[in-house]
Amino acid sequence: MVSLSRRRFLAYSGFVGAAAAMPEPLGAIAVPDPLQSSPKSDAVSDIYHRVLHLHTRWVEQQWDSGIKAYSGADFRFTAVLGNAVLLTDRHYDAELAGVARGTLLERTVATIRRFAATNRLAGGDEWGKQLFWDSTFELYFVLAARLLWAELDERTRTRVAAIGSGQAAYAFGLAYADDPLSGDWTPNGAAGGWAGDTKLDEMGVYAQAIAPGLAWGKDDAALHERFAFWASNASGLPTADRANLARLDGLLIKERNRAHNIHDTFIVENHETVNPHYQAEMWRTAGRAAIHFMAAGKPVPEVLLHQPNGQQLWRTLRLLASDAGEPVMPMIADRYHLYGRDVLPLAYLAQVIGDRHAARAEADLAARLEPYLRHDPEYRLAKFSGEDKYEPEARAEIAISYLFHRRRPRPTSPVSSSEFFARASGTRDFGTVVGLTAHQSPAAFAAAVTKTGYVNLLWQPRHDNWLVDTRAAAFLPASARNPEETWTRAYDRLRDGVDATATVLTFGDNFAGYATLPTGTVVYASTGVGTDEGPLTLFNLDMPGVPGLTGRRTFTSATGTITLDGSAGGGGDGGVDELLFEPRTARYVRMQARSAANQYGYSLWTFSVLDEAGADLAQGALPAASSSDVSYPAYNATDGNPETRWAVDRTQRERQDSWFAVDLGSPVTVAGVRLFWESAYATRYVIQTSMDAIGWSDAVAVPAAHEIGGGWVDIDGRAALVTHGTDRPITVTATGVIAATGPASPVLIEGYAHTDLDLPALSRRRIPRTPPSLRASDADGYLTLFNLSPDPVRGATVVIPSTRRLYFGPQVVRRDGLAWSVTQPAATGRVEAPRFVVAGTPPIGTRFEVAGSHRVTVTAPQGQAVSLILGAGAWSAPVQLAAGKSRTVVVPGGPATPTSDLARACTTFPTSPLPVGMTSPANAVDADPSTSWRPGPTGRMVVDLGAVRSVSALRLTWTRGARPPIRVERSTDGVSYPTVARVRKPGRLTEIPLDTSARYVAVVVDGWRRGDAELVELTALG
Repeated sequence: MVSLSRRRFLAYSGFVGAAAAMPEPLGAIAVPDPLQSSPKSDAVSDIYHRVLHLHTRWVEQQWDSGIKAYSGADFRFTAVLGNAVLLTDRHYDAELAGVARGTLLERTVATIRRFAATNRLAGGDEWGKQLFWDSTFELYFVLAARLLWAELDERTRTRVAAIGSGQAAYAFGLAYADDPLSGDWTPNGAAGGWAGDTKLDEMGVYAQAIAPGLAWGKDDAALHERFAFWASNASGLPTADRANLARLDGLLIKERNRAHNIHDTFIVENHETVNPHYQAEMWRTAGRAAIHFMAAGKPVPEVLLHQPNGQQLWRTLRLLASDAGEPVMPMIADRYHLYGRDVLPLAYLAQVIGDRHAARAEADLAARLEPYLRHDPEYRLAKFSGEDKYEPEARAEIAISYLFHRRRPRPTSPVSSSEFFARASGTRDFGTVVGLTAHQSPAAFAAAVTKTGYVNLLWQPRHDNWLVDTRAAAFLPASARNPEETWTRAYDRLRDGVDATATVLTFGDNFAGYATLPTGTVVYASTGVGTDEGPLTLFNLDMPGVPGLTGRRTFTSATGTITLDGSAGGGGDGGVDELLFEPRTARYVRMQARSAANQYGYSLWTFSVLDEAGADLAQGALPAASSSDVSYPAYNATDGNPETRWAVDRTQRERQDSWFAVDLGSPVTVAGVRLFWESAYATRYVIQTSMDAIGWSDAVAVPAAHEIGGGWVDIDGRAALVTHGTDRPITVTATGVIAATGPASPVLIEGYAHTDLDLPALSRRRIPRTPPSLRASDADGYLTLFNLSPDPVRGATVVIPSTRRLYFGPQVVRRDGLAWSVTQPAATGRVEAPRFVVAGTPPIGTRFEVAGSHRVTVTAPQGQAVSLILGAGAWSAPVQLAAGKSRTVVVPGGPATPTSDLARACTTFPTSPLPVGMTSPANAVDADPSTSWRPGPTGRMVVDLGAVRSVSALRLTWTRGARPPIRVERSTDGVSYPTVARVRKPGRLTEIPLDTSARYVAVVVDGWRRGDAELVELTALG
């Protein structure tokens, strides 16, 4: 046995026998040690190091003495990468790993030897060559072998070299065609795909398949160009960005990039839904590829360091971020809490790209890794969802993440959590096709999903990823899944004066509205959509080390405090529910569902009936169900195989009262059940028993419910709900809250992300009084209004109890408050920020006409003078008026909102990377006079107005300096840009008449040179 040192693990490297499809054969090269002799340790890398050690206990369970190697099932043998990283590190801890270093080395080398021989590219016939997903595991395998190169015999080295070079040659030889070995997986040639099914991950796989061959072999121009093509096109380009003149690896992006893999709102869809996991695949495949170049001592290709649209796509993930580092999964959560697989994209962005915000997310996720690993089933990194192959994959990617840290003299330091969420904050309507409107604020994440089949309202107070289970419906009753119509709007602080969203859903004659505020507060209102409204499904696991996961939830209300134990009275949050009850005699046992977590109905891996000793009486017994999917019959849940499952028939997924039962054959004593749910789980259900399958009696309700009255409830000191306009009581369980229980009736619920509030006072306060079709809230000083009717409201009066805050539009002081006049289209919502505050007591009849954030007209009533102080932010001014007189007050400085500028806060192009010498065009539409667009030598920017609009003129404001000639182009499709105006000698303030219709407006600066003027503001006038 040869002892290892990090100085020896890359003593040799080389390739032999490159395939004929390769443009040039790969030869042997000498490679220096890529790791420094004494890199600085850091907290995150220490966590990875410890987790890899602990996870080695799972690895050792995969040892197959029959083949004298780790198991080949689900690529478990690629756990050798984590082993190799530990073995090439001087600080191996045998006690932590549960195996002696010598034994681990011996088994690792034996496994590499065996599976190098059985790979198809090295003459074997067991695995490999197939792009999806063998090539991913080959990448891990080859890296592990390279780390342990000095320990391998010559024949094994030759085979490993053949795997790397052969896979690169195979991918190169496919050109842009599909892999015939990979079934229906396809990058769609060079075109990609963006509507419904991105090809971002497929193109990334083509690139990563080439990376090991390119990294460990001789430089080859053709192979490098093919790699750069796939890596660059993976993120694709929105149509309007096709003219990007930036260069990557020596070639213009516009000449290389052909694919369209993302929506122009910088989000991706997979299988018709938004799933951020696939968006993060961009940096996951980049990280897998980059580590090979680093380990081989070669520069990381520029295309991996400056991926097209990388900054914008990362901005989207931050908009969906939680406090656990991973983003919310707003539609399909089949990869929720897959912590081990979520690490690599963050580690790559943080430690390779150097993004301090990614370092924050990485640190937050890393902090949860060991508690997650130790949670039952212990020593698993991908335990809550996904496929078995995710386990070795997660180990490999934590190992790569660890190497990213070890290669840096100083790992990227994270920003604070407060700075992360402050910078991540904002709103975005991703478009009607995508069906997602999201709002990240410093205090909470919230969103509305309006896509047919996935409609949901999401809320994560304090960004707590383990409080509200976003896989289940929030606020909306489970019965309210498919509205006939949806309406949504995202407000932007720069454009509207407030970051907020509003959504209204139409269910026949009923309506539901949802608004999100910049404070993290949310407002829900309905006309009586369901009997149980405002439901929040809560996680209630016992996972020491993760904030809030103590196995208990405490609820405080007007009737007192109650603490509920998740293990004793829990269930309803998915996973495994083990429920014990007083022993009883029964022949039949049934799960009678009441409410589903999501749109997939119900599915069980295993349904066990327990006797008093805990033995399973249901295994092999005869099952029955309300319905069964043809692929997932009822007997799958009692066959003793944890890999098979029962699911309701697809046509019955909307049904909330589905059931599953088992006939035990004869009357026996039963004392409990154990249900292992798939991701389609019940948030509420009842376990029932029977002697004849006709008369049923309840054994236990899941979860056990406690009625606590109405008005308000504090949820574990982490969030709070306040109800208005209803006498319906609040019900709590160990895993949920229903804010209004009982017969369907109108309800208004406010959700607060902070609980250091006077909740009783908030529940007692007078809220704005409205006509019957309107619902209003003044939570946190913001005026939220919904028209929950099929008819528009014109000139209606809303009476706001306080006269202290003024909102956009006309309002008059009355004895009972401020009468605000509103016109509101049918089935819509709105959020109004307070534009001015009033100090003093304006007399009855005082009229305020607020024209925006900078202008208000005050009119005194007849017969009485007015004396008050108006304030807006740091500005204030006294207003004194004689009876019947008016005065208009203007706040000096700063951009006014709302704005008529069509361009403000709009998306601009080029995105990232920018051409040399150019600053971001977004600087010209951010309403900030201290920022500007520097055209640089290429001198062209595009503003996406979001839709085809009538544009009467452009107003351009420049800094001092020479101003070269400019021309203006317009487009409706982002492809064709005819010139509509030329200005040979632009002034410092230039207004250009257009009188045209356009979605895209381009400004081209011809011949810009260093020192010339920069564009401070571009204003598009309607």
